[in-house]
Amino acid sequence: MDRTSVMNQGIIQGLFDNGLMGIEIPEEYGGVGAGFTTACLCIEELAKIDPSVSAGVDVHNTVVNNTLKFWGSDELKDELMPRLATQHFGSFCLSEAGSGSDAFSLQTKATASPDGSYYTVTGNKMWISNAEHAEIFLVFASIDLSLGYKGITCFAIPKELGGVEVGPHEDKLGIRASSTCPVAFTDVEVPAKYVLGEVGQGYKYAIGILNEGRIGIGAQMVGLAQGCFDATMPYLFERKQFGTYIGDFQGMEMQYAEVAMEIEAARLMVYNAARLKEAGKPFIKEAAMAKLKASRVAEMSSSKCIEWLGGCGFTKDYAAEKFYRDCKIGAIYEGTSNIQLTTIAKFLKNDYR
Repeated sequence: MDRTSVMNQGIIQGLFDNGLMGIEIPEEYGGVGAGFTTACLCIEELAKIDPSVSAGVDVHNTVVNNTLKFWGSDELKDELMPRLATQHFGSFCLSEAGSGSDAFSLQTKATASPDGSYYTVTGNKMWISNAEHAEIFLVFASIDLSLGYKGITCFAIPKELGGVEVGPHEDKLGIRASSTCPVAFTDVEVPAKYVLGEVGQGYKYAIGILNEGRIGIGAQMVGLAQGCFDATMPYLFERKQFGTYIGDFQGMEMQYAEVAMEIEAARLMVYNAARLKEAGKPFIKEAAMAKLKASRVAEMSSSKCIEWLGGCGFTKDYAAEKFYRDCKIGAIYEGTSNIQLTTIAKFLKNDYR
């Protein structure tokens, strides 16, 4: 899958068959009815084997499904949640060519019909995860660009409405089997029933869901770090130099003990943030810290693993190089590391001023 940049269809079906695409969706809609921490556990475990699969499950559950669950009408939930839980990928369409970290400068437009019964959505989105396989798109568009962020509205757009074109997937450094594509919406007539929540409140929904989505990314990065560590450690007690297993040299002991500690620290930060979120307590600062820490630990851990494997680590015969490529996205998507630092600083200012 990494070589071809294509997710195996059997794995996609297996994710649905095992309930991993509807973890927090209520049972009445065909989901598992579990909680946010359970979703993070699943994301972490999948990332230990393939972060591409984990990324698809993460975005689908923590961002797409939960946006619909929190702000979709009962009618919309009845129509779309069973599909998302059992058969269809969803995509979260916020980023554009000119609006990445500055997400609310988006230019996609939604023009209301004279009688208000539908909106015509036109615009281009970029860097959209799961897009290649998606049948349902959550699209953020402005009803009036002059209103700035106050015009942004969230629409659920089933692909069958027409006017949705998914471009070729990006040829990425890492998580290559997780599709990332541009998506064009051309004069898509979207019935008003597909508006999530209130018109003009989409920016609040995006901020809210991305704040908790960062915990999921943290779980993915922890799983990646642990998976790389687990795949590498046995080699240290197979390879001998100077008549001694390389894992028994004190210099090596210091390194892998340090890495194990950092992975555990990141894990505790992730699940503390998840705990706060599920308890209904403030968690935004903790989520930003968890994502930032976990992404840094994933990069450090996978880099160290390559070094421990020596020349073997620099080849594709061992898993470490793939984990190393896969980890870099953790510092970029769902809020860059600089955005996390800015978020943390904002809360610290409020605490100490």
